[in-house]
Amino acid sequence: MPWERSDFFGPMIIAVAVLILIYAISRCIRMVQQTDAWIIEFLGSYRTTWKAGLHLKLPFVEKVVAKISLKENVIDFAPQTVITRDNVTVQIDTVVFYQVTDPARYAYGVNNPIAAIENLTATTLRNIIGDLELDQTLTSRESINSRMSVALDDATDAWGIKINRVELKDITPPQAIRQAMEKQMRAERERREAILQAEGEKQSAILVAEGQKQSAVLKAEAEKQAKILGAEAEKQAQILAAEGEAQAILQVQQATAQGIQMIKEAGADKAVLTIKSLEALAQVANGQSTKIIIPSELQGLAGLATTAGELFKPTE
Repeated sequence: MPWERSDFFGPMIIAVAVLILIYAISRCIRMVQQTDAWIIEFLGSYRTTWKAGLHLKLPFVEKVVAKISLKENVIDFAPQTVITRDNVTVQIDTVVFYQVTDPARYAYGVNNPIAAIENLTATTLRNIIGDLELDQTLTSRESINSRMSVALDDATDAWGIKINRVELKDITPPQAIRQAMEKQMRAERERREAILQAEGEKQSAILVAEGQKQSAVLKAEAEKQAKILGAEAEKQAQILAAEGEAQAILQVQQATAQGIQMIKEAGADKAVLTIKSLEALAQVANGQSTKIIIPSELQGLAGLATTAGELFKPTE
């Protein structure tokens, strides 16, 4: 029986030893993620920093003392009470964006990095706001953010921390100050509304006057153009009338010339011409004129015709 007991415990002890060895080896092989960094100590002192990848740790003498995230972190601190230069108490809510750049200094530089950043943010904020008045505080957020980011980044560099940016989430002045600001803003809006209304009425009056002026100018231009066109039409009518009279006179002269030419071609003697002259004289006498001037030649011919008529007149 003793021999059987030893045969049973021997393999069992070996199996347990093997399991312990496997467990120890598995605990010594560690995988570090891409966004992490591990701080390794050898017998209580800093040895190295593990980055992303597979690492082997010496059992019992090396120890992982800190696992630090390398991602950007956000801290939303509680509202801080600060006093402006004009003695107004305001509540300011601050948000800090930071990232660990040196894991070793982060692990050994300060005992509680988050609390250290919060206290440093509060003191820096009080120093900056204390140099500004309330109106400047409310309108200079970008400037305050930049100044705080630079100050915090310089102070936290020794801790292996990079301050990417600082944002003032909210600035809350006292209730009485808010009411006074609302009244001021309301009065300013009413003033701007009155100015805009006056400007609109002014522009409207100017536009109406410009429209009336343009209408008067256009009316005068239209009347001027109408007069010019009327004068041109009258001138053209007179020209056409004169041309018509000239054309009629020309046609009469041409007809007279053609009649004389026909008489000459017919071989008319002096007696015929005399008779034609007398006929023309008779037509003249039938006119409306009260005085008639008769050429001397026609007067002699008229007397001769009267005498001849008396001679050939039949006796009663």
